[in-house]
Amino acid sequence: MTSARELVVEADGGSRGNPGPAGYGAVVLDAATGETLAEAAEYIGVATNNVAEYKGLVAGLKAARELFPDATVHVRMDSKLVVEQMSGRWKIKHPDMKPLAAEAGRVFPAGRVRYEWIPRERNKHADRLANEAMDAGRLGRRWEPSGSTASLDASAARNAAAPPPSGPPGDARAGAARARAALSGTAGTPSTGAAGASGTPTAGTSAGTPGTSTAGTSAGTPGTSTAGTSARTPGSPAVRTSDAGTDTGAGARPTTGDGPNDGLFAAEDATATSSTPVASGDFEAEAGALAPTGHAARTTGATRADAPASTPVQPRGTAPQGWAGPDMGAPATFVLLRHGETALTPEKRFSGSGGSDPELSAAGLRQAEAVAAALAARGTIQEIVSSPLTRCRQTAAAVAARLGLDVRIEQGLRETDFGAWEGLTFGEVRERYPEDLDAWLASPKAAPTGGGESFATVARRVAATRDRLTAAHAGRTVLLVTHVTPIKTLVRLALGAPPESLFRMELSAASISAVAYYADGNASVRLLNDTSHLR
Repeated sequence: MTSARELVVEADGGSRGNPGPAGYGAVVLDAATGETLAEAAEYIGVATNNVAEYKGLVAGLKAARELFPDATVHVRMDSKLVVEQMSGRWKIKHPDMKPLAAEAGRVFPAGRVRYEWIPRERNKHADRLANEAMDAGRLGRRWEPSGSTASLDASAARNAAAPPPSGPPGDARAGAARARAALSGTAGTPSTGAAGASGTPTAGTSAGTPGTSTAGTSAGTPGTSTAGTSARTPGSPAVRTSDAGTDTGAGARPTTGDGPNDGLFAAEDATATSSTPVASGDFEAEAGALAPTGHAARTTGATRADAPASTPVQPRGTAPQGWAGPDMGAPATFVLLRHGETALTPEKRFSGSGGSDPELSAAGLRQAEAVAAALAARGTIQEIVSSPLTRCRQTAAAVAARLGLDVRIEQGLRETDFGAWEGLTFGEVRERYPEDLDAWLASPKAAPTGGGESFATVARRVAATRDRLTAAHAGRTVLLVTHVTPIKTLVRLALGAPPESLFRMELSAASISAVAYYADGNASVRLLNDTSHLR
């Protein structure tokens, strides 16, 4: 034991209901070899996801301190909230989390602990432990180290996993790749996410069976850990030491992440092929219109796989999200509200972020009040975020007044800058700038005349905004008051549709759409262009 010893703590927690039956899992790894040194898991009764995550962090840090009190610790978690708060960048406001954060901060001196966000797919060892704890709690039992297969399952799943898909949260290409990988394999046992629905109890299942857990970074080598002695003093954690000890086992140090990308309801480069193209964007003519508790910890000598960890997918044989796959818990749900009419709307004129910034017309104000009443009746909105443009601010204000909420302005939700086309009709643009219009209709990279924004540029801006908002509002329902192009872009990316699909969606003034974003990167379009509240 030396003061130079570096440990890695990976922790996770979940709640089946948020709040609901909850549990946590934590694993302590040797930073130099990737060897698993200790595991901890606990069913904690009814709690929220965040409370369970904090409890997992505390348990992981305490397990690390019991092993090497003088170690430096690298904490890796897929909870952006916990990582940002413990790093001191975000304030801790929730009363249930303040004491847990303070407890975590006292385990080691602050200078010896650093925090890093990693994607959920790279935190599957801790995720699996949390699910084992919740499964045990569901059966009225406590998690037992002897029944855990988390380390071996992680190894088996990693070995069976297909090449990883890439793509930001809400990008349907990543979700489709997961589905293809799942359907191409043999039948297996679906796993559950830490915040997901209960799966088959894991205690006593055979270790190393492919398909029992999603792949993660803590990939052990099946059979390398042999059971040693086991003893428990009443009131103390169950501990199992391995014959392998804590200083054996080969393996490359795991790679670390580059940072987060973290009810109701990356732009493509393809060339448009619509035979009857119509303009899209907030030119006020909708696109398409123009044509019980107990704690246990376990130490083991199981080594991690030799290869550095990569971003994994679900194991072969498990079904993708939306079928029989893992329920990732409450998604970040964006209710997408297009602003009400302005004077330019009935005249079908381009009205983006580079024009006159018109106010709502009398009709638009009535629409805003109608949609506000409808959303108040549904009672699902928890926060409101708006484009900075006047027509959106006015629409958002009407809803906020009904719901008693504040409005936060997000620059990334502004409409496309249509350059020299601002204020013109589609016909006027066709007459004045025919070549520029043809190019714009043919390619998402083409910008409007006079230095406006291309659809590819807007898509990158909107995708980045989506990623920030999903990370900040996980598990919440947020009203985004914005414009035609941002809403259609969010829907297009969620569906994995090509850029020309922007020209094939109807989006009326004051209409409601909705997209849910899950923690595994998948998205679900739940509603599009609902105007029932206006009738």
